[in-house]
Amino acid sequence: MISLTGKRALVTGGSRGIGREVVLMLARAGADVGFSYYARHRDAEEVLDLARSEGVRAFAVAGDVADRAFADQLFDRARSELGGIDFFIGNAGVWPPAYVDIGDMSDDQWRRTMAVNVDAVFYQTRLAARRMNDGGRIVLVSSTAGQRGEAGHADYAASKGAIISFVKSIAVELAPRQITVNSVAPGWVDTEMVGDAITPDTRGRIEAAIPIGRIATARDIAGPIVFLCSDLARHITGEILNVNGGAVLCG
Repeated sequence: MISLTGKRALVTGGSRGIGREVVLMLARAGADVGFSYYARHRDAEEVLDLARSEGVRAFAVAGDVADRAFADQLFDRARSELGGIDFFIGNAGVWPPAYVDIGDMSDDQWRRTMAVNVDAVFYQTRLAARRMNDGGRIVLVSSTAGQRGEAGHADYAASKGAIISFVKSIAVELAPRQITVNSVAPGWVDTEMVGDAITPDTRGRIEAAIPIGRIATARDIAGPIVFLCSDLARHITGEILNVNGGAVLCG
């Protein structure tokens, strides 16, 4: 029921985890797709090959999303390779795995988390608003932590809370152009980013705190993102779509 043939998408953080699944699912739905990645060249090449095998155009650009100049480079590449964009998915982010009380948190950790999770999304979404066709879609990845907080990870929770407010604000701004702006808010997702936290010792405890009883896969998150890009979601904007097995409902 979802066909994105003829559409053009740009995804940040597309070489692994949630971003990888989003890129591949968009390609399977028929969308041309470009993505950014930080340093995982071999992984990016694999994603490119898989996306192109679906018969779509695809490209990848390496760089630091926290660098404002890189946002220009990424969107310029989308214009030259694809002729523009219809969808922007802001997925790249960091989650420092170590539990750090706020009294012990360093300036460097706070600033890096905010640079990647907030500043970068601002740079990218600003360009998306300028360059996206009317009727486009913006989907930003937030988190359960942005809604209920996360002790020991105040920097991450604050950054994702900022994304939630950002989405609600620009959804109203861009609505006259029929551009929808939404967020998908995962809880625990079984990806490399949280590999140090999901261990044989902790998995059972984490799963017990999720009403549905399991940790999400990257594909579980990618599906709702692609849905929000489709015409099936054309009347949804300013929403935070929880994809966390009900974990946000629990303390």
